[in-house]
Amino acid sequence: MLTVALIFGGRSAEHEISIISARAIHKNLNRKKYRVLCIYVTKEGNWKLVPSPEATATPLKTGRGFSFLPWARSRSRPAIKADVYFPVLHGPYGEDGTIQGLLEMADVPYVGAPVLASAIGMDKAIFKHLLSRLGLPVVPYLVLYEADWKKERKHIERKIIKEIGLPLFVKPANLGSSVGISKVKIRKELAPAVRLAFRYDHKILVEKAIRGREIECSVLGNEQPRASLPGEVIPHREFYDYADKYLEGKTRFHIPAELPAALARRFQELAVASFKAIDGCGMARVDFFLEQGTQNIYINEINTIPGFTEISMYPRLWEVSGLSFAGLLDRLINLALRRHRLKKRCLERT
Repeated sequence: MLTVALIFGGRSAEHEISIISARAIHKNLNRKKYRVLCIYVTKEGNWKLVPSPEATATPLKTGRGFSFLPWARSRSRPAIKADVYFPVLHGPYGEDGTIQGLLEMADVPYVGAPVLASAIGMDKAIFKHLLSRLGLPVVPYLVLYEADWKKERKHIERKIIKEIGLPLFVKPANLGSSVGISKVKIRKELAPAVRLAFRYDHKILVEKAIRGREIECSVLGNEQPRASLPGEVIPHREFYDYADKYLEGKTRFHIPAELPAALARRFQELAVASFKAIDGCGMARVDFFLEQGTQNIYINEINTIPGFTEISMYPRLWEVSGLSFAGLLDRLINLALRRHRLKKRCLERT
């Protein structure tokens, strides 16, 4: 029986979503195959061994944790030993290569993308720069830095209106779950949207708003990844925002999406191409826009630790593609173990 260390919580604004994802993973891990060790990371960055992610907020968030930093003083730092580690930390300090770097230093197998792929996938600006360079289709965009905005706000506003036009989206470069995102329809909404995004990151994106359909595709694998059937998100509001994703649940889904076979295959091809572009491993969800009228496809972003809640698209798309939630977790764990074995083999040759 393998011991799986499930790591959840974390320091990002997506802390609560991480807990919900961890609960779904914990529920669906086959107890005949796995012993599950649950590690909760507080918002302050302390680590705690807990019985389960199902625990209520009080036992999770009260009591003493311990620092995972080797130079920090701690009277009780329990030994954490597992066969494979499963980080489900959404957003910064989890999905951005930081936890992956720690696990690489510890030389242990872990589920999901390695350091570089995680960092690129987390940074929407770098991701779009890379895809543009490779000739893959992305929405017209500009990258803004907070220091420049404070110094040249009027000039940057004019540039945005001229080069991107209205309507447009403003979003933090390094965050997910639609946190800090605004749709701007008129010019007077631009500055407040920019200020909101800068609350979460010093670097933000301004992107052209595409009128059309929102399509998502799940990717699974290491050297030979494959894509699920595409699914469609039909937002209840202007776009699929945080409240509708996790609080209200009024957005509708078509799983799989109603698409001609050739178009569905094209989404799958572009999803795999995006995954390979960042040198991804394990899993990712790739989000697209299908423009109304032109039928142009635009790659929006890649999520290397996608949502794993009971209603999340990543596991649901694999379910309609013939892979159950439990089977998907098995596959991810096997991919993590295989990648670690291959890495060890390569190191032994040197």
